[in-house]
Amino acid sequence: MNNPSDITKESITQAQERIKHYIEHTPVLTSNSLNELAGCQLFFKCENFQKVGAFKARGAMNAALSLTEEERKKGLATHSSGNHAQALARAAKILNTKSYIVMPRTAPEIKKKGVRAFGGEIFECEPTLQAREETLANVIAKTGSTEIHPFNNYKVMEGQATCAKELFEQAGQLDIVMAPVGGGGLLSGTALAAKFFSPTTKVIAGEPAGSDDAYRAMQSGKIEQAQSNTIADGLLTSLGDKTFPIIYENVKEIITVTDEEIIAAMRLIWERLKIIVETSCAVPFAAVLKDKEKFSGKRVGIILTGGNVDLEKIGKWFAS
Repeated sequence: MNNPSDITKESITQAQERIKHYIEHTPVLTSNSLNELAGCQLFFKCENFQKVGAFKARGAMNAALSLTEEERKKGLATHSSGNHAQALARAAKILNTKSYIVMPRTAPEIKKKGVRAFGGEIFECEPTLQAREETLANVIAKTGSTEIHPFNNYKVMEGQATCAKELFEQAGQLDIVMAPVGGGGLLSGTALAAKFFSPTTKVIAGEPAGSDDAYRAMQSGKIEQAQSNTIADGLLTSLGDKTFPIIYENVKEIITVTDEEIIAAMRLIWERLKIIVETSCAVPFAAVLKDKEKFSGKRVGIILTGGNVDLEKIGKWFAS
């Protein structure tokens, strides 16, 4: 699969079938009090209940299962700050092969523990894209393993698309579907799922204001560099050359939110839905609360991407 046109309605359906025995069919939650607060009907797709605690289990599993037997034997490799790292380590364990995971030294400890629990071998590096890519290149050269990129991989995007497909099946017709955006694997998959399975549904993303490269890319028409000034640690990556064209063509809008707005939205989800979500996960809901007029009276699906929270930070987040 070397072209976005290779991701079709049929291929997403096949991916859903391919991975169904290895992932959770996660629930959709609703809340009358949050509906009243937001002024619209909200349908929360709970990928925080997914294997490894995040939607990343879908794409990693689909990509790993799509490799040849010979490729699998040599192991799987990636660079990731956390959730994809755990997802790929899990996929490798299921397929009885090795995983080699490059992680920035600043990655949350809970996510490093998750990788090790699945037997992944971690190679730490400095928290820069250059350091990640150089370290990964060295690992692949030594091991002969196959790289499965966290987002810039069509099989990964295809797997992530199954999340929105499930949401449409569970919640019925939606006016808007929302996801956060970092590297764009989930957002591009969500956009394609909407295109094929719910073409009247608009796709809107939420993004931290402190790492707003996707928002800027939609204005400039080219990939922009990400900053790292946000608590949403899962969304610090720039779009890829495979994800950006899909997003540019199929995503209606990107709404940016501050860290304060992210924390407020996350707190509401914890308090009203009684579930734990991580900071990156709360970004789309924060966008709804920020721009209520845009969503007023609409049926809005929100993908809650993950729940791998560093509990040591809770006191700082909710201090006020």
